[in-house]
Amino acid sequence: MEMDEQLQKKIERLDELISGSDNIVFFGGAGVSTESGVPDFRSQDGLYHQQYAYPPEEILSHTFYERNPKEFFRFYHDKILAPGQAAKPNRAHLKLAQWTKEGRCRAIITQNIDGLHQAAAREVGAAADNIYELHGSTLRNYCKRCGAFYDVQYMLKHSADGEVPKCDKCGGQIKPDVVLYEEGLDMTTMENAVRAISAADVLIIGGTSLVVYPAAGLIDYYRGSRLVLVNKSATSRDAQADLAISAPIGEVFSRLH
Repeated sequence: MEMDEQLQKKIERLDELISGSDNIVFFGGAGVSTESGVPDFRSQDGLYHQQYAYPPEEILSHTFYERNPKEFFRFYHDKILAPGQAAKPNRAHLKLAQWTKEGRCRAIITQNIDGLHQAAAREVGAAADNIYELHGSTLRNYCKRCGAFYDVQYMLKHSADGEVPKCDKCGGQIKPDVVLYEEGLDMTTMENAVRAISAADVLIIGGTSLVVYPAAGLIDYYRGSRLVLVNKSATSRDAQADLAISAPIGEVFSRLH
């Protein structure tokens, strides 16, 4: 009971910090989508703790994708595409979309590739052009040879059982528009994220352990005095925050006005 009272006081403090602000920026990681059933990487039930012939880090690398595409797509289909397509926006996604619709949230910067922020925007009737996907999206896929676009449903259908998706126009191999290990982030997306964070009145960082760089370094561009961290476990940056809340982000956001 005492812990819940402490949490409620922190949530009330968060309400105070964001009340009246029309320049909220949110930066989120895998923890934002775990409440929707999308597995993360580092938690006890995350991908790093599951058993495969190769470690997930290796499978999701550019080198592995090039050398062993069948095993790459078997993993990608079963552990990323299928769970992502079954998932629905949760309370955190929907609250952020609501703030966007109200003109209060200027940018949503995400390390996730599941498209749930866009789904939430559609659900509440908000614009989605303020969503910056640092690691790309499973919703976008392109033929490496001719550049033809393919949606996620095509990839889901043609990557089952280790099938390597091929372009039905030229026969080239299709690559998801996601940033694999060994690949660099899109610089335009990074510049937009830096610009938004630098100008933010309130910066809320949620569902991320802040250990994946260069994305985690974006916090250093914040110049304001209302930095909020919301994560199930403590992070190395908690001491820098004006408010740090250790709780599931969906639970916290559902209790905001």
